[in-house]
Amino acid sequence: MTPFKLSDELLDNISNLVSDKSDQSLLDLMEEFHYADIAEIIDELSLDEGTYLIKLLDSELTSDILTELDEDKREQILNRLSAREIAEEIGELDTDDAADIIAELPEERVREIINQIEDPQHAKDIVELLRYDENSAGGLMAKELVKVNENWNVLTCVKEMRRQAENVTRVHSIYVVDDNDKLKGRLSLKDLLTTSTKTQISEVYIPKVDYVRVSDKAEEVARLMSKYDLEAVPVIDEIDRLVGRITIDDIIDVIKEEADRDYQMAAGITQEVEADDSVWDLTKARLPWLVLGLLGGLGAVFILEGFEDVMSNPDYRSLFFYTPLIAAMAGNVGVQSSAIIVQGLANDVVRGSLLERLFKEVSLGLINGLALSLLVVGFGFVIKQPILVSTTIALSMMAVIVVAALIGTFVPIILHKKGIDPAIATGPFITTSNDIFGIFLFFYIAKVILGF
Repeated sequence: MTPFKLSDELLDNISNLVSDKSDQSLLDLMEEFHYADIAEIIDELSLDEGTYLIKLLDSELTSDILTELDEDKREQILNRLSAREIAEEIGELDTDDAADIIAELPEERVREIINQIEDPQHAKDIVELLRYDENSAGGLMAKELVKVNENWNVLTCVKEMRRQAENVTRVHSIYVVDDNDKLKGRLSLKDLLTTSTKTQISEVYIPKVDYVRVSDKAEEVARLMSKYDLEAVPVIDEIDRLVGRITIDDIIDVIKEEADRDYQMAAGITQEVEADDSVWDLTKARLPWLVLGLLGGLGAVFILEGFEDVMSNPDYRSLFFYTPLIAAMAGNVGVQSSAIIVQGLANDVVRGSLLERLFKEVSLGLINGLALSLLVVGFGFVIKQPILVSTTIALSMMAVIVVAALIGTFVPIILHKKGIDPAIATGPFITTSNDIFGIFLFFYIAKVILGF
């Protein structure tokens, strides 16, 4: 299959067909594309053209297109559709996708749409999902699944599975419940096919099954599914009743959103923004960290003023030229250490005592610091710098690297323990704090050794 590539020529062709109201030509052209490709096309069309295309295409197709559209574009298009038109689209979607889409709309509009959905059970399931936090397992799950009763025999089970599977897009697992809908286990398709039709399900189902609760955080669900390579996981409520399932496609979205959020936070952006957001939104997201960087820079200025007497000593004046080097090394080491720890916390692989972690980071800092310090001494020898000055710079760098590694390691761990996203520690926060500590340590150690 050739990857889809959007071109100006294609967009112009579609725009012209919409302008001429050449409906049949548009329908013929759209048959060539996957719904995700059509969504990409609509994102680039004008609002009028995109709405026209959505109204023209069949609801079975446009419902999938809506799930792939840019959120802002989708909201604009939905505002141009009637409650009945939206209900027709929603009726074609799985409950989780349907709930995600209408959750973006005003509450009054949501009620209108729910009342227009023809399938009462579908409407009821969507209303139930809307009650859950969007970042919880309940907010991620879909109500569509295949479940069988432990008291059925294989023949009854197969008949019920056929009936239920009509409403399920893809059957990942067959779940077993008791008379109260409490999750008991899962059923192997192989066992089902190779077992006598009169055999009770209670005799063949597998009691061991991974599950999550409706209140579990989305990140915890993602961690579970990633660790055990699950394509789907059942969701149970507070009294262990099976209420839904979460599939891998939903978790991929969670992982992507979390990665985007952490990446932006590491870059010093305080909220989720995109490149095409307004100047005001981008400013609000960036300015707080830039202010922090400014304050950190001013702090460094005051520290340097405290050691201004070194400038009057011609033998040691060259120390000031190494200030950017020390600050850069402190910032780089801190970001490296914090990035590794944040990644480990996200993947739940940061284990062991803090004392062990402390010993490991100090050892690592000393090794890296020693290697870099030897290079600095070698550089000083090449430029014929006094050996005492080179030694001072080398020792200062070792100390700065160790301290920066410790800050970069333990700040994310502390934030994590306090319930704060540790990704905040991988950006300007770490860089700025390590710059200040690095410059202070550099001149303080130099003052102790050189005695200026």
